[in-house]
Amino acid sequence: MGVIAIANHKGGVAKTTTCLSIGGSLAEQGLQVLLIDLDSQAHLTLSLGLRPEELRHTVADVLLEQQSLVAVSRETPVVGLDLVPANGELVVLDKALYGRPGYEYRLREAMGRMSVAYDFILMDCPPSFGTLTLNALTAANMLIIPMQCEYYAWRSLRPMLELVTVVRERTNPALRYCLLVTMYDVRSRIHRLILEQIHRLFPRATFQTVVQVDTRLRESPLYGLPVTQYAPRTRAAEQYRAVAQEIIAAFPPAPAVITGPQRAWPVEHSIAV
Repeated sequence: MGVIAIANHKGGVAKTTTCLSIGGSLAEQGLQVLLIDLDSQAHLTLSLGLRPEELRHTVADVLLEQQSLVAVSRETPVVGLDLVPANGELVVLDKALYGRPGYEYRLREAMGRMSVAYDFILMDCPPSFGTLTLNALTAANMLIIPMQCEYYAWRSLRPMLELVTVVRERTNPALRYCLLVTMYDVRSRIHRLILEQIHRLFPRATFQTVVQVDTRLRESPLYGLPVTQYAPRTRAAEQYRAVAQEIIAAFPPAPAVITGPQRAWPVEHSIAV
């Protein structure tokens, strides 16, 4: 099972859109996918047509060890795609969890107790370095860091990678990461320059696929669907399908026979910002 956290402490980098679009692309391949909304803004929950204020049970119940992930999960309009929703309760919970014994491992332990098998679990993290993000990174096999090719997004990458180092030292030594360039504008000289810098510094830690600017990505949440269903023939849909294929290649089924060169996901990289 691939467990993937999607996080960046800078907002506006298409984090939720990436979680939804990758989830839809994986489900489109016939895989069973669970999305977990860990953001108190509940944008992922809203993007799949649910009203957070009307929910009786959310991921907060799981983190408080009152419900299982399966018990609070809901089917979505997309076949093979389930959701563990969120609402504003997470604002309080993020602070209340801190300091409780083993609080960093609650999500990982909940996954270990699941009675339903999923091929992939994707977690949409809040834009902060609190207990919810720490739970996600402790549970994850891989961290995807969506980022724009812009100056502030580039500057925010250093603290994100420092957090990866802390998590490896404290709770999850096997955590690997990969950068995903989103909202890329081929007409922008700055975008092109920063993309070249990313590939130079992170040659093995960057998705080959780049997700370009596409207005359909902004429209799809209004219809409660990932872009792969809302606008399946668009550039964005094809690009997120390509990202999903790279993810599938990074999580070969066990037992796997390696017959050729495999993509190496790095342990450490330095960054000059």
